[in-house]
Amino acid sequence: MEITLAVGLIVLLVLLLATGFWIGFSLLAMGLITMIFVSPRPVGDSMVLTIWGSTSSWTLTALPLFLWMGEILFRTRLAENMFAGLSPWFNRLPGRLLHVNVLGSAIFAAVSGSSAATCSTIGKISLPELSRRGYPDRMAIGTLAGAATLGLLIPPSIIMIVYGVAADVSIARLFVAGAVPGLMLAGLFMGYVAIWALFNPTKIPSGDTEIGFLQKIYASRKLIPVFALILIVLGSIYTGIATATEAAAIGVLGALALSVLEGSMTKKTFTEGLSAACRLYCMIGLILAGAAFLTLAMGFIGLPRHLAEFIGSLGLTPFMLVIALTLFFLVLGCFLDGISMVVLTISVLLPTIQAAGLDLIWFGVFIVLVVEVAQITPPVGLNLFVLQGLTKRDIGYIAGTVLPMFAIMMLAIVLIYFFPGIVLWLPSLM
Repeated sequence: MEITLAVGLIVLLVLLLATGFWIGFSLLAMGLITMIFVSPRPVGDSMVLTIWGSTSSWTLTALPLFLWMGEILFRTRLAENMFAGLSPWFNRLPGRLLHVNVLGSAIFAAVSGSSAATCSTIGKISLPELSRRGYPDRMAIGTLAGAATLGLLIPPSIIMIVYGVAADVSIARLFVAGAVPGLMLAGLFMGYVAIWALFNPTKIPSGDTEIGFLQKIYASRKLIPVFALILIVLGSIYTGIATATEAAAIGVLGALALSVLEGSMTKKTFTEGLSAACRLYCMIGLILAGAAFLTLAMGFIGLPRHLAEFIGSLGLTPFMLVIALTLFFLVLGCFLDGISMVVLTISVLLPTIQAAGLDLIWFGVFIVLVVEVAQITPPVGLNLFVLQGLTKRDIGYIAGTVLPMFAIMMLAIVLIYFFPGIVLWLPSLM
């Protein structure tokens, strides 16, 4: 019954999305249909409580603030200055400024801890500038979608906190364990960009005129305002002065101050930036609300629990167990957000994981990596929807651009399995 209903929901969701129906409403509709079939509870009450709970958490308030910060930077000369300062350093690197998506996402991931916030903020800054300079849209969008998932892996990470609590392991060690895999994944993304550029040299616009080292240093002065803002936001978090939400507010104030000092802030740019951030957050918020209600419905069906129990009963070798769990979480990613996947399954899976001899710290990083893949997997890949709102492109087109990133992230999962020291070396020093 559960499997039949799940398959029916997937088909119906794909059909709704194909008609152009709003994504958030599509998810709400799926949850509503499921609740009607499986739950005796009043559906209206469940929907209201779930939507309110999913959209009123304190940690979520950082997201609209980071979105606003990105809008401010997008509407000033700060983004253009950042590219002008970075351009001389990437001039001789294959792919040139396409690497900015990866580096920018890696840096901002350490600020926000959110994949959606990283995707929207870096996208607002980089996508228009890369398009203006003549870089191919498919590569610009695809690399951003993949690199933005670093927001879940590079600490601080909300999903690591959730896993740490559920599995009763040290959150500090989890944070440390995510650092090297995060840098490795960023390096793999940049390696792919370089290799692609070598095979497609005509698709990369010519670089700026090569200049000497001292001239590069002088050109880098344009990076000072943006880097100073990033350091302030990062520093306020890691020194304990501010929470992620408070740091986001500091980032907004800093972006406003910089735009005023450089003379690009006007009443029009202020109101346009604020309204654009509100519209984008409303889109993301509606998707989060729909995903939360669908998660509740999936919990009533018991699908995640039944699948987890089934996998645990198979008696698989550790490698086959990792493959099965990867497929399992990718399927769940079609319905649930990352935090919900962890909450609904970890308590059931823990005995199987421990019996297979898998380290719980290692498994936490593995879970985050798989959830990252789910962020760019249709039909409920949140990063895809964020990019759809930013680019106004068809969701099928955006999904096609991320296929290489999907393959790279699966490679990262294979690497951490065969070389667990990538994950466990730093925590072992604590």
